[in-house]
Amino acid sequence: MRKPIQQCHVLWGRLLPFLRWWPLVNREHLKRDFVAGLTGAVIVLPQGVAFAMIAGLPPIYGLYSAMVPPIVAALFGSSRHLISGPTTAISIVVFATLSPLAEPGSSEFVTLALTLTFLAGLYQLILGLARMGGLVNFVSHSVVVGFTAGAAILIATSQLKHYFGIDIPPGESFLHTWQDLFRGLDNLNGYVTTVASVTLASGILFMIFKPRWPGLLLAMIIGSLCATLLGGEARGIALVGQLPQSLPPLSLPDFSLGSIKALGSGALAIAMLGLVEAVSIARSVGLKSGQRIDGNQEFIGQGLANVVGSFFSSYASSGSFTRSGVNYTAGAVTPMAAIFAAVSLAVIVLLIAPLTAYLPIAAMAGILLLVAYRLIDIHHISTIVRSSRRETAVLLTTFLATLFIELEFAIYVGVMLSLVIYLMRTAHPRIVSLTPDPSHPSRRLSEDRRRVDCPQLRIVRLDGSLFFGAVDHVQNVLQSLQAQYPEQKHLLIVGSGINFIDVAGAEMLIQEAERRRKLGGGLYIAKVKDEVCDILKRGGYLQRFGPENLFASKADALRAIFERLDPKRCARCDRRIFRECQNVGRQKTGHPDTQQAVDASDAPDA
Repeated sequence: MRKPIQQCHVLWGRLLPFLRWWPLVNREHLKRDFVAGLTGAVIVLPQGVAFAMIAGLPPIYGLYSAMVPPIVAALFGSSRHLISGPTTAISIVVFATLSPLAEPGSSEFVTLALTLTFLAGLYQLILGLARMGGLVNFVSHSVVVGFTAGAAILIATSQLKHYFGIDIPPGESFLHTWQDLFRGLDNLNGYVTTVASVTLASGILFMIFKPRWPGLLLAMIIGSLCATLLGGEARGIALVGQLPQSLPPLSLPDFSLGSIKALGSGALAIAMLGLVEAVSIARSVGLKSGQRIDGNQEFIGQGLANVVGSFFSSYASSGSFTRSGVNYTAGAVTPMAAIFAAVSLAVIVLLIAPLTAYLPIAAMAGILLLVAYRLIDIHHISTIVRSSRRETAVLLTTFLATLFIELEFAIYVGVMLSLVIYLMRTAHPRIVSLTPDPSHPSRRLSEDRRRVDCPQLRIVRLDGSLFFGAVDHVQNVLQSLQAQYPEQKHLLIVGSGINFIDVAGAEMLIQEAERRRKLGGGLYIAKVKDEVCDILKRGGYLQRFGPENLFASKADALRAIFERLDPKRCARCDRRIFRECQNVGRQKTGHPDTQQAVDASDAPDA
């Protein structure tokens, strides 16, 4: 009776994941969650407006996106501290995808943004339901770092016209924007630049000296006061305008076939970028909180957040590193903090929306320059450059692709390059030569190249799977070893590191075994895993390879192989690296009467 009840709980826990953390909710935890949520609402207020402007949408849509999606993601995701909503990287991809199709800020642009959000959420939901949460593991961290750095440069570039008050046509490429900027410096508006500079400087000072204060919000207020003192619109200082005092209204994406075709590629890029952001941030915070993150459930939560959000005037959202980090440090215990943040933001918007009529666009430009700077992860960039040339190539390629080609394709380029590098690594498994260590009591096999080898037998360990992509590399290495040491006609492969073998890998082993038999030697495998052995048996390869050449342990393999070595060579050999070698002097026949010693090879490899 207890088992069906447990199965029922597991089923409901998967369908309604908030039932898993609901028992944690109590009066004390609600207080902590409320304080954390209120802090997050204050932080997201300037961010939401700024991100919407990056996306080419009216500012209020950034706040709408910080109300509905966070609630859905909190209820159906797996992280207790992840805060979803508008993000910089997603916003800039939304703008890059839609700006060629409609005028930014127009009603058509807004409708396409909602459609794009719905499609991205649908992709994410399908991937989650298909239990493909592990896909994000194939996206290198270098791709995210490179893309984010490139997006930061693009954000800063797009805001320079507002910072200096220069008229630059919208939709210009990265290089053309800088060309137009230099040509228009003669028309720079000093009042606009002053407001932007005062806002930027204020934000930097708050970030340095009062990092716990809502620095961006206070910097926006200071910039607004500066614009008022300088004369406001009379001096050419454009204002954002008053935001509507309303909750997110119902909306309807455009489900026409033409729109779906036009937005399909961009939606997939946003879906993958959003999932990588959300899962990586959730895992990062989870390491601090001690919580294990379910990638599949997070996919479902992010997908539902975007699908539902598209019907409530919200554009594409994902996990926010800043708000999630603040949520955790502010003492949040359960996802109720995200719900409190969304509700608090709605109340704040209803109360202060009229005040945004005095907010200068130049002040927002200063804020966005600060946001762009903080997006560039200098620490991780320097670490990647120092540690790996391949990862540096991925980072640099993604960074340059972000600047000079369409953003969704920049993401694809980075992801494809990551996959290529991953395949290259798996296609070149490590092959290590091993020799017994005479100084070790049990003579364990060691990788120390300074030790002598047996003149007739080479021992190697294969660290990687034998599949079609790795066959050529492995075969070349094995044949090069035989060419380099022609007297070592016998080869023992320690197969403890072989996790998988396919038809191509099995055929390669048969070919190598037959080649060595013709040379008067042999190929042997020890400590192969049951899964690999089953594949060899089912395909009939074990019979061709020879069951007598497959051993359960290295000790068994060495005892058997030693009897197949040339006894005359053994008699002349002075290396005596195996235990069986100690009896060679007492042999009278070609086959040594070996002692039943347990070889060190059964000990773990070094």
